[in-house]
Amino acid sequence: MRWMERAFHSGFDDGSAPARLVALAVLGVGDLRLLHRPQDATDWAIALAGFAVCYAGCLLPPASRAVPAAPVAVSALLLLGDGLDAHVGITLKGMIAITLFELALRPHRGRVLAVVAGLVAALLCVHAVGAAGDVPPTLFRLAILIGLPLLLGAYIRLTRENARQARDRMAEQELRRRSETLAARAAERTVIARELHDLVAHHVSSMVLRVGVARHVLPSTDPRVTEVLDDLHASGASALADLRHLVAVLRDPDLVQGEPGVSLVERDGLAAALEAALERGRRAGLEIAGDIDPEVTGLDAVRRLTVLRIVQEGLANVAKHAGPGTSATLSVRVDGQAVRLEIADDGAAAPPGTVLPPGTAVPPGSAVAAGPPGHGLAGMTERVELLGGTLAAGPREHGGWRLLAEIPAPAPVPAPESEPSGRAA
Repeated sequence: MRWMERAFHSGFDDGSAPARLVALAVLGVGDLRLLHRPQDATDWAIALAGFAVCYAGCLLPPASRAVPAAPVAVSALLLLGDGLDAHVGITLKGMIAITLFELALRPHRGRVLAVVAGLVAALLCVHAVGAAGDVPPTLFRLAILIGLPLLLGAYIRLTRENARQARDRMAEQELRRRSETLAARAAERTVIARELHDLVAHHVSSMVLRVGVARHVLPSTDPRVTEVLDDLHASGASALADLRHLVAVLRDPDLVQGEPGVSLVERDGLAAALEAALERGRRAGLEIAGDIDPEVTGLDAVRRLTVLRIVQEGLANVAKHAGPGTSATLSVRVDGQAVRLEIADDGAAAPPGTVLPPGTAVPPGSAVAAGPPGHGLAGMTERVELLGGTLAAGPREHGGWRLLAEIPAPAPVPAPESEPSGRAA
């Protein structure tokens, strides 16, 4: 039933006029060739003239004022055929019904329909009374011939207008729903930004200040302590800059400059941010060799941030589980189809109780058990999977640990001529 309803309504849309014209041509040719074939040249001339008028009435634009003239002209041809003793009355009456139906489909006023119906009725009445003087049968035939096409056309037009109004209401409701969703998201972002500013950023600021004070008020001590304090101060200052930028983006999403996601890393700042993460790992006692592809500057905002966060989290895990003195390698390559990021170390395997993402291969005898991932691995996995990539982490065959992430790379993004550099990386 739904298929029939769609076919019925789509057949009378404004854009389906060519299909109706093809159907009219098939009906006209079939009638003239198979059912009511004209007998002489006069019959052919009148029938073809009526068909041309009917076809022209269907071709006219919906708002054309010449459309109401089509049924009147075909009715006049019917009277002319009577005067010339032609035998095409049934064919012309079918054309009158078609032109009245097309007229009722158009957005004309009721007064126009009434006048046209009156003229056609008068002409048909002259034709019918001349053939037979029985008035009731004549009126009945006129009611069917005129009333049925007009009622059917008006019904379809009203149904089509109701469907169009329903679609407009649905579009308006969808637009309102999207506006309400955007407003709700904006309110949520404001709340999150306020909480980040009042709680997290406040405490991080306090810690950075206290570490800075400690660096100056403590007497000369072991240089290693001074180095640790300097590292804490630099890390806290960097985190505070990221938090401030995140709060600014939450309050004003236009700061993202049209790129998807929240960009805390400028296009030209990813390489420097990765080098800073490597240097931070070296200060933690790791021996890290880095191989960073210069093509990373062509990544979009989401992939830049994903690569940076995976590198930071992966190196932090190496420092936490393998400890100082561990040798590690970092490789970030862009081959045009994917971003391949690998972090490997030669330290001891992860301690017992460390869990891996479901499906991670674990060598026999390893102390690592597969199970629900921790927050670090879960966060990295979510970031990669959101971009359609994969992440695997687990012990290496000859000792140590390996993290491998592959992310589909987008088309290269050309670097702008000038880009604001006031935000922190």
